[in-house]
Amino acid sequence: MAKAKEMSVVKGLDIPKYMGRWYEIASVQSFFQPKDGQDTRATYTLNSDGATVHVLNETWSKGKRDSIEGTAYKADANSDEAKLKVKFYVPPFLPIFPVVGNYWVLFVDEEYQYALVGEPARKFLWILCRQPHMDDEIYNQLLERAKEEGYDVAKLHKTPQNDPPPEGNATPEDKKGIWWIKSLIGK
Repeated sequence: MAKAKEMSVVKGLDIPKYMGRWYEIASVQSFFQPKDGQDTRATYTLNSDGATVHVLNETWSKGKRDSIEGTAYKADANSDEAKLKVKFYVPPFLPIFPVVGNYWVLFVDEEYQYALVGEPARKFLWILCRQPHMDDEIYNQLLERAKEEGYDVAKLHKTPQNDPPPEGNATPEDKKGIWWIKSLIGK
């Protein structure tokens, strides 16, 4: 079996410019996200140390807000490649077990309005945008780029986004982490 080529990642990512809210336009769904999630988004905030990023991932499922917080940091502090690690503590209702994943920025436009994010095993992929909706032409360009990186884009699932999107405190929150437990058993 031929070895897959190394993925191309962004070099010289402007971390402060990348901060802020990103809406999930599409993703290869993962076991740790609710299957019926919508209005999924991530908000990134540079921490005061200037080297780590606070991550807030949110989604809405059955009318309730589900969220998890974590920390992102460069996998190699001396590299200019946008290869990051993201650490979450699970389960969200009793955060005691660290889980670390890869977050590789494969593409971001010059204005930092849309991005393609993956990881080296090519199991997970995210198409992100600063707005809850993306122009079809841009979406298709990102699909082509993902294919070039070895992704099976047939596995992508478009994420329903409302316009305007809900605010975090405008809906009840799942404080018990039931969504997380259900995700472990594939619900």
